[in-house]
Amino acid sequence: MADSAISSDVPRTREREKGSDFSELSRRITEAGLLRRRPLYYTVRFGTVALALTGCVAAFLVLGDSWIQLIVAAALAVVFGQLGLAAHDLAHRQVFSRRRPGEIGGLLVADVLLGMSYGWWMNKHTRHHANPNHEKKDPDVAPDIIVWSRRQAKQAKGPARFIGKHQAALFFPLLTLEGLNLSFSSLRALRSPSVKRPVLEGTLLVAHFAVYFGGVFLVLSPGRALAFVAVHQGLFGIYLGSVFAPNHKGMPMIEEGAEPDFLRRQVLTSRNVDGGAFVEAFMGGLNHQIEHHLFPGMPTPALGRAQVITERYCAELGIPYRRTGLISSHREALRHLRRVGEPLRGKR
Repeated sequence: MADSAISSDVPRTREREKGSDFSELSRRITEAGLLRRRPLYYTVRFGTVALALTGCVAAFLVLGDSWIQLIVAAALAVVFGQLGLAAHDLAHRQVFSRRRPGEIGGLLVADVLLGMSYGWWMNKHTRHHANPNHEKKDPDVAPDIIVWSRRQAKQAKGPARFIGKHQAALFFPLLTLEGLNLSFSSLRALRSPSVKRPVLEGTLLVAHFAVYFGGVFLVLSPGRALAFVAVHQGLFGIYLGSVFAPNHKGMPMIEEGAEPDFLRRQVLTSRNVDGGAFVEAFMGGLNHQIEHHLFPGMPTPALGRAQVITERYCAELGIPYRRTGLISSHREALRHLRRVGEPLRGKR
């Protein structure tokens, strides 16, 4: 499954007598009450993250110019990862039923706290949800410096051609740059139509970088400041990659011309990650990736119950449903990266 593709010769799925296969699943999920908002859960979760952020800032100010600050940088990387997950839930309207409060929260968390454009990321992530693992339509598998299919490998040029040869080994080192890449891409996107409030977001981003870099270089000596930023941003990027990579990487790619229905498009390209409470907290509920893609607005605490219903329903229809552990999911993703890079190493 992990190395296959959904091709154009797959016939369209039959429709049920009273609607699509997905509509039946949606009915079961709705009847179970799993789409209700969970204000208490998000109040506690976001409040905990806010306290952790406050604690990191306080520790940073108290410790002053010390190498111990690298521990604070590591802790702050985890907090930033949780802020990224909070921005994700706000963007999907899991927290608020109305759009405006979610957008305000998203701008505050993404632009002000993380230094990432909410508008740019929202546009990119929406396109990913519509066509996950589609070679032409999913921006998350667009060929850049990493190739995600043999077709992309054969067409790779420049840095992507060199990196693609060794991309499995370089994947985690490259993730250390992901935090900075998100900020750079956000600034570059301010000139794009995808960002509807470029002046507002630009102002918020400048404010973030002024406080972040100003604070770091004001409190720490230049060498320690650079080490702090490197540790913080590097671990933050690895955290984000460790949360998002297990969800789709190494799962079937949808070839251009293939038209699987919504249910199969989401289920066949996603995998769930087992692991209990730790994985649940670490991945912010995105370990239930199949259910999240089927019901993006479903609050995180409902995803576990939705998984039971969805997996049982997929079994009824004979739809493959992929679950694995966290380590195994990364192993599958890295194995896929190595295999699709074979054309660049002279193999066929």
